[in-house]
Amino acid sequence: MRLLALLLGCNLVPFFAIITIMLSTSSADLFSEELYEGLRSDIVLSSYIFMAIGILLTYQLSRNLRQPFRDIIRVLKAVRNGQFDHKVQVTSNDEIGYTGDVINEMTEGLKERDRMRQSLELAKEVQQYFMPQKAPEISGLDIAGQSIYCERTGGDYFDYLQIAEYDGHKIGIVIGDVSGHGIPSALLMAAVRSSLRQRVIQPGSIGQIVSDVNRQLAADVEESGRFMTLLYSEIDSAKRTIRWVRAGHDPAILFDPQTNTFEELKGSGVALGVDQAWVYTENVKANLKGRQILILCTDGVWEAYNPSGNMFGKDALYEVIRRNSVLAAVDIVEAVVAAVRQFQDGMEPEDDITMVVVKMNL
Repeated sequence: MRLLALLLGCNLVPFFAIITIMLSTSSADLFSEELYEGLRSDIVLSSYIFMAIGILLTYQLSRNLRQPFRDIIRVLKAVRNGQFDHKVQVTSNDEIGYTGDVINEMTEGLKERDRMRQSLELAKEVQQYFMPQKAPEISGLDIAGQSIYCERTGGDYFDYLQIAEYDGHKIGIVIGDVSGHGIPSALLMAAVRSSLRQRVIQPGSIGQIVSDVNRQLAADVEESGRFMTLLYSEIDSAKRTIRWVRAGHDPAILFDPQTNTFEELKGSGVALGVDQAWVYTENVKANLKGRQILILCTDGVWEAYNPSGNMFGKDALYEVIRRNSVLAAVDIVEAVVAAVRQFQDGMEPEDDITMVVVKMNL
């Protein structure tokens, strides 16, 4: 509307003025000096009037545009500084008013996204407290673990559990992977963690422990279709044994530097939450040796991809463990994470990475 008024003022006023001059001189029969002088005076006067009107309209338009643009710039600067409570004062229904409405809608959307970001940061902080803050001190064992999420929150999980008959030589280590990512997976992970911690302080084998947790979880998530793979292990450094239960999770890996061999600790069992009636059975390996290394991972380690579409793979994982087997457990974890990051070559990870390493110092 403002531009239309300027257009009409700068074009129609001169047009009508010229028409008026032409009509006033059309009645003269002959061109005379008096007519010429009068025409020139009218043109000069009209020119001054046109200039005055043009200046006045330009000033008025500039004045009308200055305040809305200042308001828009003020709001955009506030948005740039992370302040989303400022609003553009919309006083017209023209293009500038429409721009103000769009900016106000944008700030509302940004405000909502900022609230979601803060909620996710809080969820991330809470979930980090769920992870072990330090490794347990168990005689004859060097233990380290780490979990890295591809989003602010994730479904990967590991924990150290002191079982009911804890005697300083025995520790429970659990690692799991919830289907999906984000807040829903984090909530399911927290539920499983709570159930496990409550159950392990009661008597029973690790097979019974996992069966009880699965029975409760399956009843809670049967309508959602969500599930969680889990590997529960129990290491007794005094008896040199390891017991474990697989609930759909990838097998643990046992590396023996003396023979330079890798062994997968396999076993049957479906993921938690799939079959409420499933009874899990434990597996046992005896005669653990000094310097052997136990590795528990989620598939985010070997299923990491690089920009060329190649997968990191278990062979690469084995090679990293083999090269760094003389290091402490925490250094082995760091070496694997660094190797995966180098392989990804700057590519954003598509899955969480969780790993626990237990080095036998028997």
